[in-house]
Amino acid sequence: MATHTEFAYNSKVEGEVVVSQADAVINWVRCHSVWPMPMGLACCAIELMAAGGARFDISRFGMEVMRFSPRQSDCMIVAGTVTYKMAEVVRRIYEQMAAPKWVVAMGACASTGGMYRSYAVLQGVDRIVPVDVYISGCPPRPEALLDGMMLLQEKIRREPSARGLLHPRPNEPVAVGAKV
Repeated sequence: MATHTEFAYNSKVEGEVVVSQADAVINWVRCHSVWPMPMGLACCAIELMAAGGARFDISRFGMEVMRFSPRQSDCMIVAGTVTYKMAEVVRRIYEQMAAPKWVVAMGACASTGGMYRSYAVLQGVDRIVPVDVYISGCPPRPEALLDGMMLLQEKIRREPSARGLLHPRPNEPVAVGAKV
């Protein structure tokens, strides 16, 4: 089992030198500057909007910059029911996002199709894009979204980033409420 030791400023070193590992620096920057791409497709989008409001304030975690352009975002939050008609659009937007990119499935409909077992509803967005964090609920509360985003930050913090600059990363989904 490999341990990730982070080194920071040491006042005993001459010349005010900061020593760290490349992975620790890259991951610190990445996990504190996640720019979400909101894909509000149904009622979960209201809870996503509430998380950006003053009461829940997603900006405390460095995620206040909601970008509606896939080329300027690195985390897609799929909030709501994904129909087959929208699945192609969601996939195209995901492919336009720059790497590294992460996906959060917010709500029962985005995760599993929810209560809709019909010919028109995709039974989980993970069938078209790789999902990193699943948030359960119908609709999930803004607190659950914040918890899921903090789990995503923890996942980003553990990634081997320096090596991953040239090679794609493996996808390992995390469920909200699971032990990290």
